[in-house]
Amino acid sequence: MLADIEELVGCESPSSDLAAVAASADVVARVGARRLGRAPERIVQAGSTHLRWRFGDGPARVLLLGHHDTVWPIGSLATHPYTVDGDVLRGPGCFDMKAGLVVALHALAAVPDLTGVTLLVTGDEELGSPTSRELICAEATGCAAALVLEAAADGGALKTERKGVSLYRVGVTGRSAHAGLEPWRGVNATVELAHQVLAVEALADPALGTTVTPTVASAGSTTNTVPAGGELSVDVRVASTVEQQRIDAAMHGLRPVLGGATLELGGGPNRPPLEASSSQPLLDRAVALASALGLPPPRGAAVGGASDGNFTAGVGTPTLDGLGAVGGGAHADDEHVLVAELPARAALVAALVADVLEPGREAAPTATASGGGRSS
Repeated sequence: MLADIEELVGCESPSSDLAAVAASADVVARVGARRLGRAPERIVQAGSTHLRWRFGDGPARVLLLGHHDTVWPIGSLATHPYTVDGDVLRGPGCFDMKAGLVVALHALAAVPDLTGVTLLVTGDEELGSPTSRELICAEATGCAAALVLEAAADGGALKTERKGVSLYRVGVTGRSAHAGLEPWRGVNATVELAHQVLAVEALADPALGTTVTPTVASAGSTTNTVPAGGELSVDVRVASTVEQQRIDAAMHGLRPVLGGATLELGGGPNRPPLEASSSQPLLDRAVALASALGLPPPRGAAVGGASDGNFTAGVGTPTLDGLGAVGGGAHADDEHVLVAELPARAALVAALVADVLEPGREAAPTATASGGGRSS
């Protein structure tokens, strides 16, 4: 496993560098073929390279999901080289999530019959999965389980809840005028934008875990002109589909405060939430299987960040996330993986795959949530 992780980490793959991602896909395909006995299908969409292994001729019952792109720019290996020091493995993208890909490959290699299994490795997750979203939703639809090999939560916990994400842009159009000679002739976009910032922020509901955060704002062109235009970016995180729908309706309900000003809203829900109802049955299985394997029972954790597991849950597929490496420091200088946890992680994933594949053990898909599916 360490040799495979070193091979993957040794090929840098920042999401926005399409040539680097393509080269990384070659490495993942080579390592995967060595472990699984067959080459993957290469899927290139808008220049981003994804890989898919399908086993058997019938419909997929289990989807394993991961990504091989990272946030680390080319040259990061020079400052953050691959190292193994005792139980700690380091290197750019090792925790998020190249070690998770190796866990998936070794887990599948241990399952005697992979009929009904699909392994999908995407190349643009760190960008929000713009080219792979429909592919992910299509592969997940109808599966009994989606197992996401993203890195574990603190202490090795599995990720059973992820907040949904919505992203908006509020555009303001006013009217320019000379700020010294006749400011009253203008419609001040900065003032209108200030009203909208307060209105947007008021939509948050901390008791429900809903955050609505105005982020980047800009208006105007010169210091002596009443601003004629401006815009505001808004980041929304929600724990439930109901809240995501409430915020979306409220954002579309924004109205200008100043006479003569107009608003234009762009964006919307980006990822549906992964709710506990989608993950609990699979977490229960993982706990039982860990006990049978002599492993500590994994606990579940709710996290604020999103992953492609949000999409699989959004199409109604039972989803368990955070099955990859145990460690910490994702996207940071201290990114690391705990080596001793790797074999146990692979064993647990292999047991989950085999358990779901066992006849009569399929979990009923949950109701499709807003924001998922091929048409979203």
